[in-house]
Amino acid sequence: MMDWTDRVCRAFHRTLAPGARLYTEMVHAHAVIHGDRERLLGFDPIEHPVALQLGGSDPGSLAQAARIGADWGYDEINLNCGCPSDRVQAGRFGACLMREPALVAGCVAAMRAAVDVPVSVKCRLGVDEQEEYDTLLDFIDTVAATGCDTFVVHARKAWLQGLSPKENREVPPLRHGLVHRLKRERPGLRILINGGIADADAALAQLEHVDGVMLGRAAYHDPHLLHRLDAALTGAPARARGELLRAFLPWVEMQLEQGLALRHVTRHILGLFHGQPGGRAFRQILSEGSSRPGAGVELIERALRATQELPHAA
Repeated sequence: MMDWTDRVCRAFHRTLAPGARLYTEMVHAHAVIHGDRERLLGFDPIEHPVALQLGGSDPGSLAQAARIGADWGYDEINLNCGCPSDRVQAGRFGACLMREPALVAGCVAAMRAAVDVPVSVKCRLGVDEQEEYDTLLDFIDTVAATGCDTFVVHARKAWLQGLSPKENREVPPLRHGLVHRLKRERPGLRILINGGIADADAALAQLEHVDGVMLGRAAYHDPHLLHRLDAALTGAPARARGELLRAFLPWVEMQLEQGLALRHVTRHILGLFHGQPGGRAFRQILSEGSSRPGAGVELIERALRATQELPHAA
């Protein structure tokens, strides 16, 4: 979710789902150590609980970056061993680390020694010609031996050559059953599942087999999905999309007063009326108007009026 789940996106998603755990974009450990930390790590207190997702493969650098993240107030540090992009592979991090479980274990051990907050790992079933379950179990057992007990498993293998990142989210077959088997055989670990879960019913069904569900693009393109899930899990009544967005507007106004351009907000809310009457007009008004000088929350209000949403709609 690089370039997607920035601090504005996370603040919006927190409005929709008070009980969700939010994750940052993946940030390389070296960028955390040497880069602009306010830009890379800054977040609003309303985002809690929020996890910092790191990339890298050097135990010392990851430990230092994890310590910095914990000092900034993150509730969890997550090591990404699942991203299959060429750029990530070239830097020897992401999904290619599935081939080096001992190295990942060393990284996680160093990170755990550096911080008091939980350290988790996101991974795939395997890469390329690896046998998915054998590879996954060896990887999990090796890393879990460090004391790490939380794993987010994307239920596909990754092909490091020949498939784009987009194709790696679609072409390798989903094998949710292997993640369910992992949870059955390692009941003491917290196992979260990711990949191909596109609606609330599917997410809730997964909770019969695993400890949690991570949603990525499905929640971004249809953010109200997060709210429907939060309501189902807490028993709270679902709120209308317009009501939720208006609850977010005071935060938006505060950010605009501090110099944030409206377009950096609207790009994250375009999908709120996904599949709903007026959704196309909502997106069009925001897309055409948000880059104009002086654009403010009145544009969002105008887009909301175009949806003609009924008060009880959810």
